[in-house]
Amino acid sequence: MNGKKKTIHIISHTHWDREWYLPYEKHHYLLIEFMDQLLDTLEKDPKFKSFHLDGQTIILDDYLEVRPDMKDKIKQFIDEGRIHVGPWYVLQDEFLTSSESNIRNLQYGINDARKWGNISRVGYFPDSFGNMGQAPQILHQAGIKHAAFGRGVKATGFNNLVSEADSYESPYSEMRWQAPNGSEVTGILFANWYCNGNEIPEDKEAAKKYWDGHIEAMERYAASDHLLMLNGCDHQPIQTNLSAAIQTAEGLYPDYEFIHSNFNQYIQALDEQLTVQELKEVKGELRSQHTDGWGTLVNTASSRVYLKQMNQEVQTLLEKEVEPLATFSYLLGEDDDKDILEYAWKTLMQNHPHDSICGCSVDEVHREMVTRFEKSKYMAESYKQATMKKLGAKIDTTIFNKYGKEPIPFVVFNTTGLKRTGVVTVEIDFMRAYFAGGVNRQSVESFDLDHYILVDADGNEYDYHLEDMAVVFDYDLPKHQFRQPYLAKRAKVSFEAKDIPLFSHSTFALVKATKKEKKKQLIASSKNTLENKQVRVEINTNGSLTIIDKNTGRTFSNLLIYENTGDIGNEYMYKEANDDSPITTENETAQIQLIENSSFRATYMITHQFEIPESAEALLEKEQKQLVWFTSRKAKRSTKTVLFTMQTKVSLEKHSTGVNVDVVYDNDAKDHRLRVLFPTNIQSDVHYADAIFEVAERNNRPADEWTNPDYSQHQQAFVSMYDSKKGITIANKGLNEYEVLRDEANTIAITLLRAIGELGDWGYFPTPEAQCQGQQKASFKIYPHLGGTTNEQVYQQAYQYLVPWSTLQIAVQDGEVASKHQYLSYQAKDNLVQTSLKVAANKEDIMIRFFNMTNKESSIEIKEQENIATIYESNVLEEKVNECIDNMQVYVKQFEIKSIGIIPRRK
Repeated sequence: MNGKKKTIHIISHTHWDREWYLPYEKHHYLLIEFMDQLLDTLEKDPKFKSFHLDGQTIILDDYLEVRPDMKDKIKQFIDEGRIHVGPWYVLQDEFLTSSESNIRNLQYGINDARKWGNISRVGYFPDSFGNMGQAPQILHQAGIKHAAFGRGVKATGFNNLVSEADSYESPYSEMRWQAPNGSEVTGILFANWYCNGNEIPEDKEAAKKYWDGHIEAMERYAASDHLLMLNGCDHQPIQTNLSAAIQTAEGLYPDYEFIHSNFNQYIQALDEQLTVQELKEVKGELRSQHTDGWGTLVNTASSRVYLKQMNQEVQTLLEKEVEPLATFSYLLGEDDDKDILEYAWKTLMQNHPHDSICGCSVDEVHREMVTRFEKSKYMAESYKQATMKKLGAKIDTTIFNKYGKEPIPFVVFNTTGLKRTGVVTVEIDFMRAYFAGGVNRQSVESFDLDHYILVDADGNEYDYHLEDMAVVFDYDLPKHQFRQPYLAKRAKVSFEAKDIPLFSHSTFALVKATKKEKKKQLIASSKNTLENKQVRVEINTNGSLTIIDKNTGRTFSNLLIYENTGDIGNEYMYKEANDDSPITTENETAQIQLIENSSFRATYMITHQFEIPESAEALLEKEQKQLVWFTSRKAKRSTKTVLFTMQTKVSLEKHSTGVNVDVVYDNDAKDHRLRVLFPTNIQSDVHYADAIFEVAERNNRPADEWTNPDYSQHQQAFVSMYDSKKGITIANKGLNEYEVLRDEANTIAITLLRAIGELGDWGYFPTPEAQCQGQQKASFKIYPHLGGTTNEQVYQQAYQYLVPWSTLQIAVQDGEVASKHQYLSYQAKDNLVQTSLKVAANKEDIMIRFFNMTNKESSIEIKEQENIATIYESNVLEEKVNECIDNMQVYVKQFEIKSIGIIPRRK
């Protein structure tokens, strides 16, 4: 030690899962007890120097909800530097929440922490199930230079050799963690976990035994003279005698300095010494490759898939619909409602902690999550509808008066950052009869829906399909009147909108006129076939698909085979039942029925019926109750079977290069996994998956140490594989787990369902609702990479697939905004993905964000418009970083996340 004492930094904390093996309110009750005890200890013991409040500000919200009178006391201890808060709002699962959700979590967390003061300046990921590769860049932009995490890298100890090329091992618990763009933070791995200083003894004899082992364990991995000891664990009550325990340690070990520390103090000391130390560099995603593969907890990506689907829906609603529409309205002079958005976002993010969104808690937790998803969704939908009405009221539709009596206009909004073509469905009220004026139901029922044509503002006519919804009851809620109920003759109108500019609206109308019958090229032009100018889809007798690129002849065969296996694992990990053989639809005969055929879209319904075991055998429940670890279980599948029926809609649109697939089925079985298979027959050792602000390159096969037969991984919007000859991308809506099978075909398998019956951690916690009984659904889209199309162009389509069209029926009216209008325009290369458009949280600017998915530098040019004054470069916290030098152009480096502030000229 060169005469210098080593310093042991004891950081008091508790890792507070808001909900897990107990429902939220039971954990909440324990939190109140814990916080009461913490404040009491800080009050009574001035030597109790510091407490780390788990890196998430929501703990304070939860406590003050019950103890609002303690706010001043908490503020006092924060001001004194004895409680450290933030930087997150919640401790999220990084891979199961979207890119923008991760940013909102940091934005709201830091904003709340700043109001309290004494922010913990460490990116805190104590128990994330793997870590996103762009975390160093996100943290670096937020001014945070250190990250602490518990998983993702294997610490080997400084006496062991580590390959320089290996990104998943480090000799030390400290390392340099580098994002794909080169941004670095100092990574701090909890090599001895985040409870390595739990319950320090005060008694000398017990303390000697305790410290001898713990000091040796810390020194084995430490790269510096500063040893990290975390005094706490999951829901751990505060150690009230810690000051005395530290005093005991000081007497026993005079060669060490013991400090009741905090992360800010620890990282400062670390930086002062490690500037001359050579640390191992680890790059990108931290996904624990150098393990046996059984403890990665990756199969939480498929536990309770319905939660992931709800999450994807609400995230998309907020990020890609509500925020852009609110920005459109803001540019027209309306105020945005930051409070509503914060409420909707925070309600959603309360479902994002790792034990929540991962679906690995008791059933009561996940029931409450469904309610939270609905609360966030309903608030967001209400705000969206109100915003669209404000926009709709400003749009001039008088151009449709030339068609004569009673045109029915509606507006279609493109809220994505790409030009858009696709089938739009809008609900239209052809007639309303308000109760206040007297209702003749028969007159509503008999209203004639024929003799309409569909036109746009330029007079172009569109083929459309009308689905009569008959007579519906509905009501208005006027601002200055009592509610106004009515009966309406309502119908769904579907048509293909073409080349709608990014961030714009286009107006259409149903007008009375004689339809001119034209010869139409139908999409389903021959039996069991879908075809447009670019692709041909053949449905085979077993229900699988053959997709052909008509320009090159490149073919993908046997896509859309379903696979079913037994699962005797738990909510964390998949374990195939013993002596199990996969059941697939490869040799089944499917029923194939054409259910829709027009010039702009056709759809086949494919029905599979096959027998699968009804559950695992009774031995599984016995093994669960006896706490047999899942890897050692011997249970097989039951010999009793149930009929499993799957109905799959396969659709192709006129100008689409992808094939839409929507699956509905009733799950009457238990203890099983359902996947859909896509043999690629692509020769490649790697594939690509959408992750957090990156399209991550991943190996098809794990490291040699991986012994788990399953090699499932996380995805966000898509998974993709290509070689020099062909490529394929599968986009999805809330299906976060996939695996590239280690077979000759490099088959991509996407998990649709895992039905399991227990939580699976430190005891027996049955979770019958995790069996996901009843009706289930899944949606995904198959994109062959067509000749002349870049991989990046396909990925842009996959991102856009997630975003619904936004539509609104409006009146015939004068308005200040043209019937076709672009609210914001920019030009960017295909390697740049636009992820967010919103009004800034703490100022009057507009923020737009992109990331570069390649190693090629790029640029964005914001088009000059009368409603834009100037732009500047920003960061993830919406702070100004640089003035723009080249007028309205911003340069984006390889793999960079780029935020741009736009100063508007508002009307």
